[in-house]
Amino acid sequence: MLKGISPLISPSLLKLLCEMGHGDEIVFGDAHFPGHSIGPLVLRADGIRAADLLRAIQPLFELDSYAQPVYMMAPVRGDTLNPEVEQSYRDALQYTGPIERLARGDFYRRAAQAHAVVMTSETAQYGNIILKKGVTPPA
Repeated sequence: MLKGISPLISPSLLKLLCEMGHGDEIVFGDAHFPGHSIGPLVLRADGIRAADLLRAIQPLFELDSYAQPVYMMAPVRGDTLNPEVEQSYRDALQYTGPIERLARGDFYRRAAQAHAVVMTSETAQYGNIILKKGVTPPA
């Protein structure tokens, strides 16, 4: 255990977040996300809801301020979004900016190019999110 680091963040996730550079993207996939077949490195965060994990990484992870930093999946025709899912992610990240919604296929293609996928136990429909890492401000 480290002081100031949430116990929800595994050593592997902490290392991965540290290794990411400006512009690298990380996917936090829900329990149904095909992370293992997408392609990049996959870490498991079993038993942890996405918003809880986002809240845990928020103090450590700077969102990109030069490009669109947050993406979520758009609903398939006929489905509706639960606005509480997006709001819980916004609250966890303390983020008020735009969230770009990508069609399912576009989301999967973008996820395949990400630095890594973190598989959570999130069960909310359309509970996947991609974050683009920014530059840590000077101390």
